[in-house]
Amino acid sequence: MVNVDDVAPADDPVVVPPLPLPRRSMVVADDGVPIAVREYGPAGAQLTVVFLHGHCLHAESWVYLCQHLAPQWGEDVRIISYDHRGHGSSGLATQDSCTLEQLGDDLDAVLRTVAPAGPVVLIGHSMGAMAALAYLRLRPEAIGTRVVGIGLIATAATGLTTLGLGRYLHRPTISLLQGAVRHAPRTMEVTKRLGGRLCGRIARVASFGRGPANPNMVALAAAMLNDTSIVTMAAFLGSFIDLDESDTLRLLTDVPVLVLVGSADLLTPPEHSRSIATRLPHAEFVCVEGAGHSVILEDPAGVAAAVVQLVNRARYRRSLINAS
Repeated sequence: MVNVDDVAPADDPVVVPPLPLPRRSMVVADDGVPIAVREYGPAGAQLTVVFLHGHCLHAESWVYLCQHLAPQWGEDVRIISYDHRGHGSSGLATQDSCTLEQLGDDLDAVLRTVAPAGPVVLIGHSMGAMAALAYLRLRPEAIGTRVVGIGLIATAATGLTTLGLGRYLHRPTISLLQGAVRHAPRTMEVTKRLGGRLCGRIARVASFGRGPANPNMVALAAAMLNDTSIVTMAAFLGSFIDLDESDTLRLLTDVPVLVLVGSADLLTPPEHSRSIATRLPHAEFVCVEGAGHSVILEDPAGVAAAVVQLVNRARYRRSLINAS
């Protein structure tokens, strides 16, 4: 395990150019739910990097990070991000289909449609990383062939309910919430909307770390949280309780992996990431000092540097395989 502990958030006085307008498309999941996809960079690039966002967020959460990455990669790398079902511009989904396994299948549908060939690096934040692990569990043949690298940011592979705010995820409580949403979704949605200010406070306290947070990024996180329906928000909670991708990690020992977390992450505390990294001897572990669960918004330059290193390692490993 390559250990890069306690990395201070990067000072970034350089003005980062805005991303070009993405190519937008809709991919139809296997059960008919439309998935909103964004693409940056040439379709014929040598490598595709796919970003998977977290719970109650959407593809916009990656914009600041991709502003740092796109100029570095130029024409060599295509960037794909998309909204999970029930999030952002993607279609609504039933409660029963809001599972990590279904997100793994949705990722497969996106890859089959917009990146049917060539090497891929998956970068997941929080629930997005869990979805990437679910995809690899369901399709282990993709590891090392299609998927040549994986980034696991602010996430857990198992035991989510044992640490941090995850300790408040209890089966009876979640079942009551899901039952209320199932029987009175409009009433529950109105209640959530009336708590809009509270969502902003939750985004600041739970998602961001110590020290002053960029108000624009806090506002973005709060807006994404507010925009996500109560049906989607509640439906995925059961999957978090049951999360166990321990066996999937055993499949990743020969693939370059980045494990990154903020030291002040309350939702997925650093112990979860350390546990993942200790099971992967060739993983790079990065802990960003003072950052919270929204580390990709708090320190996009620092996270981008770690992602670039991951992609470089994936390219190098692939070049060795091709040469042998």
